[in-house]
Amino acid sequence: MFSRTGRRAWQGLTALALGAVSVAAVPGLAAADTAGPASTAIPSASGHSLSADTRFFIPQPSAGAVTQIKQLLRGGDWRDAALLTRMVTTPQAVWFTSGTPADVQKQAHDTIRQAALQRAVPVLVAYDIPGRDCSQYSAGGALDQAAYQAWIDGLAAGIGHARAVVILEPDALGNMPSNCGLPSTTYPFTDAERIAEIDYAVTALEKDPGASVYLDGTHSAWQSVGTMAQRLLAGDVQQAQGFFLNVSNYQADPQLLDYGTWISDCIAMVTDPNNWSYNQPGNCASQYYPANPNDFSTWDLTTQWYAQNMGDAVASTHFVIDTSRNGKGPNNMQAYAAAPYNQPAGVVSKLASGNWCNPPASGLGLRPTARTGVPLLDAYLWVKIPGQSDGQCDAAGGVRAWDYTAYTQPGWPTDAASQQLFDPLWGLTDPAAGAWFPQQALQLAQEAQPALF
Repeated sequence: MFSRTGRRAWQGLTALALGAVSVAAVPGLAAADTAGPASTAIPSASGHSLSADTRFFIPQPSAGAVTQIKQLLRGGDWRDAALLTRMVTTPQAVWFTSGTPADVQKQAHDTIRQAALQRAVPVLVAYDIPGRDCSQYSAGGALDQAAYQAWIDGLAAGIGHARAVVILEPDALGNMPSNCGLPSTTYPFTDAERIAEIDYAVTALEKDPGASVYLDGTHSAWQSVGTMAQRLLAGDVQQAQGFFLNVSNYQADPQLLDYGTWISDCIAMVTDPNNWSYNQPGNCASQYYPANPNDFSTWDLTTQWYAQNMGDAVASTHFVIDTSRNGKGPNNMQAYAAAPYNQPAGVVSKLASGNWCNPPASGLGLRPTARTGVPLLDAYLWVKIPGQSDGQCDAAGGVRAWDYTAYTQPGWPTDAASQQLFDPLWGLTDPAAGAWFPQQALQLAQEAQPALF
């Protein structure tokens, strides 16, 4: 006789196999609204707001996820199979990363049709900007500005007049071409082109009255508030619904809420002709001053600064937060300084600087909901697909370091060349960016905060 957990896993797997994924199709696995009551929303610039009762789309899970669930069931591991089933039957985004304009139009149209069958709003990620990801783990994108504009036109045509959330180009404003530090001979992209591409996309996508378009706002441990306010304004954020935070990262919700609120405050100040900081985003307080970025107890200092300096400016730029993997916050890697690892300070520092890349000891965060209880926060979303690798995180890519004389395991590489391509935090060679990572997927589900069951 199956346990209740085992029966749920079996029912969920059956739904996946039949291609009938929906909240109603998986008993006991409905995504919970965990963020508290709704509150009166502040109107956004575009007016394309999300209602508190928005139901988000659940896409078909990847083949890697279904394979892992089947393997767990065959091995009698009902609880872990149920956890992964719950994870993949939670609303999450659909990424559009390549293809011709005709390809992306068809893919978007198919997704819109599938979402309509669920009576749900899809979250669509446009990720094809030229020079994407500084040509690193997720390198790719359209060849040039003209090709990108045609691709965006295809995406917009595929969405049509349907209701959709569009996450426009993760990292595009955080990693501007000038931030990449690459020679123009191999990386011929410019900041002016990047802003023109974002502007074009906002205009094309916002023609759909049902589209809520959000621009890249990075996260609370990256760009300063003033920097992001300036870039968002250049990218035409006031014609969009707002900006997104923490996509594919692990920062904690309280810091992200403060950071997003400050960006909106800063935008309001610098666009108000009567404010002393008009057109001067560099004046805006941030997580770096007067707050101490490493001491969250000091962040009230920045909040107080805005309270004292807003004047008559009213914040109206909304935002969303990716909570797909931030349930336990960022990994500071300090555990590797202690036994049995005994890694030196320089190694631990390097690991901490690369803690955006497949960090262990991470868990799923708040389930997607538009019932946030925060007027400027439109939704918590799962934008990054939990269970997909961030890339081959290793020393060669600059995000790992390791003293193998202090700690190693049987079967780990012993030659320097192989060690450069190995991830000692997981004890394996990581899957490529976007590929299913079974070990990480299971840990995310097991360590979810709040728990999946």
